Amino acid sequence: MRLGIIGLPQSGKTTVFNALTRGNRPTTTSGGRFEVQTAVVQVPDERVDRLSAMFRPRKTIYAQVTYADIAGLEAEAAKSGFSGPLLNQLAGMDGFLHVVRVFENPLVPHPSGSIDFKRDIATVDGELLLNDMLAVERKLERLDEEGKKGIIKDKGLHAQEVAVFAKLQAALSADKPLREVELTPVEEKLLASFGLLTRKPLLLVLNLGDDQAEPQGFAYAHARSAVVMLRGKLEMDIAQLAPEEAADFLKEYGIAEPSLHRMIRLSYDLLGLQSFFTVGEDEVRAWTVRRGATAPEAAGEIHTDLQKGFIRAETYSYADLMALGNVHELKSKGKLRLEGKDYVVADGDVLNIRFSPPAK
Repeated sequence: MRLGIIGLPQSGKTTVFNALTRGNRPTTTSGGRFEVQTAVVQVPDERVDRLSAMFRPRKTIYAQVTYADIAGLEAEAAKSGFSGPLLNQLAGMDGFLHVVRVFENPLVPHPSGSIDFKRDIATVDGELLLNDMLAVERKLERLDEEGKKGIIKDKGLHAQEVAVFAKLQAALSADKPLREVELTPVEEKLLASFGLLTRKPLLLVLNLGDDQAEPQGFAYAHARSAVVMLRGKLEMDIAQLAPEEAADFLKEYGIAEPSLHRMIRLSYDLLGLQSFFTVGEDEVRAWTVRRGATAPEAAGEIHTDLQKGFIRAETYSYADLMALGNVHELKSKGKLRLEGKDYVVADGDVLNIRFSPPAK
């Protein structure tokens, strides 16, 4: 999972990046220059900790998420088109964390001269939407030109593309992000290679000051979107501390858990992802798979050979294991099952894949 941290200059993107990754990158502005910094973070999961304590493996491996701090997005940038490098980075993300400035700091003036988080949200939403509108219009122009010149290779495919891009154009013309457009599986497949930005899930991060109250009554009513509020600088400072000290600070400021935990959970939900586990003496490991994935698809996350030679999945739930205490009790209570190719993996499943090795 790759998540891009975006926002206007001086919004605190790098502060949030440092809080999430326990990094210490300088938080001074890049002056609108295009820059990208990435970091891979282990996904905190108490279930992995408890499985590891139970099976005592030689290795414990958590799921991972990659965060990219993407600088270079400014108001009115999309009018002339995003730069190629910036657009490539944005298009390659699975979703966005849009950091919005709510905090006051006279030493760090806002580029627009005042703090207005609703205005800033609308500004970035507008930039992403305009970029998609330009891309959709260019595609429709090419399709129209192909039709006029009679160079259509596949008339059926051409008609499908005209229909779906016309649908997208209508939504964008109504200032509607493409996350809100319902698409058929065929349409989803047609758009798979287009990095349309407003189709991507978005987590809106309202960046507050240390002692600032959370805004009341704010709602961001868009599909595949959510809002989280955090005190970015405070959480960045806490992220640099030893675990024991960090726990004390979180308690003092009334923060139930680090922002990393909340954001990853929300990100998983928005992207439609879940975790399953493999366990044994060698390794306890968390794997990420989309919701609705079948057992062979989950096997493919482990290794392509497991998917190709899939026979059965021996499976049980993490919750049942914790309730009964060990695998022997699971078997005696009928909670350990053999599932076939049509089995849909549930969050928290523990899988052992039975497969036929490929012929050499």
